[in-house]
Amino acid sequence: MRAVRLHEHGDADVLQVDEVDRPDPDEDQLLVEIAAAGINPVDTYFRDGSYTPVDVPFTPGVDFAGTVAETGDGVDGFDEGDRVFGTGIGNGGFQGSYAEYATVPTDRVVHLPDGADLTEAGAAGVAAVTAWRALIDHADLEPAEYCLIHGGSGGVGHAAVQIAAAVSARVITTASEGYHDALADYGAETVLDYGRDDLADAVLEASDGGVDAVLDHRLDDYLQFDAEVAATGARVVGIGENSPDPGFTNDGPARSKDVTYQFMSMFNTPDLRVPLRGVGHLMSTGGLSIDVARTYDLEEAADAQRAVMEDSFLGKLVVEP
Repeated sequence: MRAVRLHEHGDADVLQVDEVDRPDPDEDQLLVEIAAAGINPVDTYFRDGSYTPVDVPFTPGVDFAGTVAETGDGVDGFDEGDRVFGTGIGNGGFQGSYAEYATVPTDRVVHLPDGADLTEAGAAGVAAVTAWRALIDHADLEPAEYCLIHGGSGGVGHAAVQIAAAVSARVITTASEGYHDALADYGAETVLDYGRDDLADAVLEASDGGVDAVLDHRLDDYLQFDAEVAATGARVVGIGENSPDPGFTNDGPARSKDVTYQFMSMFNTPDLRVPLRGVGHLMSTGGLSIDVARTYDLEEAADAQRAVMEDSFLGKLVVEP
């Protein structure tokens, strides 16, 4: 089979397509014929070694969707031909999904419901599970609450807009003007240009004085901002930053309003199957659509990884073996 692999850590040019033996699933694994594999920034971190370096040769790719080609001897509940999707491989512990086939432990894969698209499902994992865990598990988002989602056009952002709307929250999000209409169609009540000088005032006006929950992907830019626009008792969930040293310039607004901060990583999810099942249900019922901006073949994996870090687009990028 063909698989994208790196034989040394480095920039995207270290990625190459190799012909390798098709793997055999262990007792508790599935062998999945990959239909689509989402491209995520985290894939590039494992490639360049900025996360814990992986043993090489290594195939990147955390997200996947496809059909079961073979089951391990100890596997129950899955049969050959089942459509499945999941996340959490390609992170050093397991070879990833930029390949024609991948072995997947059963604790990070679920059945893909009828009505859900395989390509969208291949792109859903990290983005939608992160959004689900942030808003449902950590923020405990409730109907009619105001929810601010920074960067609504991104992979996590556009999934979060839809998940928040699915629980009937009142969604405020930020994005470049070209994405405003699409995000409104996805359920955002208010879409604001993230570069406007009066952004905090606009958020406060749209939320009747303060938001109840915030999903923040750039804590180094918005940690103080989140405190300024928070309602009393607000919950802020941080999923990332450009600089590893975010800090308040004034923590008074956060303390005076009893704001709660939760920093998280999707890889700490106790059971990935729980949010994956929720994501799959929303996808099958029309409550969640993963916008696939571009697709690439295996030979274009380096281009895809460069694009995910450098380009502006709505939604996700996908490799289709």
